[in-house]
Amino acid sequence: MSGVQLHFGAATDVGRVREVNEDSYLAAAPVFVVADGMGGHAGGDVASRIVVEEFARLADDGYDARRGAAAVTDTLDAAQQRIRAYGEENGSDSRPWYAGTTAVVALVVEDDEGPKWLLANLGDSRIYKVLDGRLDQVSVDHSVVQELIDAGQISVDQASRHPERHVVTRALGGPDPIRPDFFILPFGAARRLVLCTDGVSGLIDDDAMAEILVGTPDPRDAADRVVAAAVEAGGTDNATAVVVDVVGWDDEEESYDATRQQTTLHEKLGALP
Repeated sequence: MSGVQLHFGAATDVGRVREVNEDSYLAAAPVFVVADGMGGHAGGDVASRIVVEEFARLADDGYDARRGAAAVTDTLDAAQQRIRAYGEENGSDSRPWYAGTTAVVALVVEDDEGPKWLLANLGDSRIYKVLDGRLDQVSVDHSVVQELIDAGQISVDQASRHPERHVVTRALGGPDPIRPDFFILPFGAARRLVLCTDGVSGLIDDDAMAEILVGTPDPRDAADRVVAAAVEAGGTDNATAVVVDVVGWDDEEESYDATRQQTTLHEKLGALP
């Protein structure tokens, strides 16, 4: 296990339309987060930054690798409380302050079978996995159009043009209780993970994203190219992507940049054999 490393890259761009980048991200192995803020300047950017700050504490302080879901839930709760408190401090009866943010999270956990990915999402930012040349979406959007798709009322193609395609049904910052979805993936099922905002997934389709992610070995270059493609496709929203590779699992030979300095999972978690 001590030979396993996480190699990663991240990129963000304000795009061609927005004046403020309301996206935030964290790439601090073994914790990775992407958050897409909503609410305008001094709103969404604050909310998304709070999420990243709270998960940065988790990365810095460490967590029980066998209680990852509880660690994520507690961290999301802390972010929710801070976002609401900020709103109360900066709003007024005549001009209330409101902002929300999506969040997608990936962190390494452990059970009796060994280390795994724990994934969580709130909203319509997404988590994808790449394995054997194939890109698959892991998370399920919390959005109006996803509910319409699930109900059989519209197709996936229709969803991409639906007038309510950006309306989310779960997010941090609102009055509703936090209800993240959780997913567990063995390392072997996800050699590469991708976390991104809808400024990426909404601008380039899965085939175009797969071509970039499968054809770009270095995760730093992959993140840069995915975001650049979203901007080139119109850049109508902020675009952010984090790409993470599991290197050295099952004693596989890795050819690219395998000797650069990275922090191993053993060193970061301090809880793995």
